[in-house]
Amino acid sequence: MGNEWREATLGEFVRLQRGHDLTAEERKPGDYPVMGSAGPNGTHGEFIAHGPGVVIGRSGASMGKVHFTPHDYWPHNTCLYVTDFLGKDPRFVFYLLGLLDLAAYNSGSAQPSLNRNYIYTKPVRFPLPAEQRAIAHILGTLDDKIELNRKQNETLEAMARALFKAWFVDFEPVRAKMEGRWQRGQSLPGLPAHLYGLFPDPLVESELGEIPEGWRFFAFNDLAQQGKGSVNPGHTPEDIFTHYSLPAFDAARAPVIELGRAIKSNKTPVPDASVLISKLNPHIPRTWHVGKAGENAVCSTEFIVWTPKASANSAFLFCLATSQEFNSAMRQLVTGTSNSHQRVKPEQIGGIEVFASSEKAIETASEIVREPMEQVLQNRMQSQTLVQLRDTLLPKLISGELRVPDAMLAECC
Repeated sequence: MGNEWREATLGEFVRLQRGHDLTAEERKPGDYPVMGSAGPNGTHGEFIAHGPGVVIGRSGASMGKVHFTPHDYWPHNTCLYVTDFLGKDPRFVFYLLGLLDLAAYNSGSAQPSLNRNYIYTKPVRFPLPAEQRAIAHILGTLDDKIELNRKQNETLEAMARALFKAWFVDFEPVRAKMEGRWQRGQSLPGLPAHLYGLFPDPLVESELGEIPEGWRFFAFNDLAQQGKGSVNPGHTPEDIFTHYSLPAFDAARAPVIELGRAIKSNKTPVPDASVLISKLNPHIPRTWHVGKAGENAVCSTEFIVWTPKASANSAFLFCLATSQEFNSAMRQLVTGTSNSHQRVKPEQIGGIEVFASSEKAIETASEIVREPMEQVLQNRMQSQTLVQLRDTLLPKLISGELRVPDAMLAECC
C-alpha cells in the first residue's frame, strides 16, 4: 500500500488564511467558539468559518500550535485557519499539521510569527482519503474519550464543591430546616432524610458572622498537616521519579515520569492522599488532588503539600481548597508586587478560616465526596494511559510506518 501515499507542499495540501479581528467590545453573546493562537478563547454570537475547523497559532508562545474544533467558529487574527481542506479529512489534517513543528518555520521577522506563504513550501506526505478517515477515526476515538473524561471530571468536581458550599458556607440545610422546607423524615435533593439530625436549625452570631448553633469556624490547618522535607533527585540520577510540577499541572494535571538527572533542583516529597496547593500567584488557582502519588513522588517547592488529619479526607480538603472563599482569602494574603511573583506563605494558608462546621458534619461530608473524587482520579489515570497510547500511535500512523488494516479501512470508510 506504500504507493498509495502522496507528496505535496503544505500549500497544495490545504488552504490557509489569517484570522479576523474581534475586540472585546465587538463580541456578542453566543455559543460559537472564538479560536485563537492558544485554541478556544471564549465565545461569540457570530461565526465566519464552518466546522469542523483547524487553526494554527500565528504568534506568541503558542506559535505553531494546532487546534481542532468540530463547531462553526470565529477564527481570531492571532491564528491561521484552514479555509479549504481540498478534499482531505479535517481531523486527519489536524493530526498531520500538529506533527510538522511549524514553530520552527518563523518567517524571519523580528517578532516571531508564522507567514502563510512561508510555510506553504513545507513538504507533506499523506495517504488517500479512505486511510485518512481511518487514521482520524482511530486517533479521534482516543481524543474523544479523553475529552469525555475531562468533562465528566469537571462535573464531578463541581458537584463536590457545590456540596461543600451549600453545607459549610451558605448553610443551606440549616436554612431549609429553619424555613420549614425540610421536615424530619423528609428527603430533599442532596439531603436524604437520615441526615436531618446532622444539622442544627438555628443560626447564631459569631465573630465572623452567622453560623449554625453548636458549630465553629475551622482553620485549614485544623484539618490538614503540612508535609515537609526535601529531596534532591539529582543525587540519584538513575532513579525514576513521579514529578508534580506547575507546568505539568497546567498542561493536563498529570505528573511527569522522569529520571532523577532530569530534575534540576530540590523538591518536596509527595505522599499518597495529599493535596498540593500552589503558593505562587493565587489569582491562577492550582490545587492538585493527588490520590496515589506514584513512585518516588516529588513536587515543585512552589507547591505546599497537605495531608488530611482529624475527621477530613483528601477529597474534603480539595473541596475546601478549591472553594471561591478559600481562593479569595489566599489572594488577600499575597506578598510581592509583580503579578508573576506573588506568593502566599504556608503558615498563612494554614490559618485561613472560611467555613464553619462540626466534626461530625466534616466526617459525613468527607465520605459523601470521596466517591465522586475517586472517580475523578480514575478518569485522570485512564486519560493518562490514553494520551500515552495516542502519542505513540500518532507519528507512526501519520508517517505511514504503521498502516491501517484493510478490514478496518472497510469498516471505517
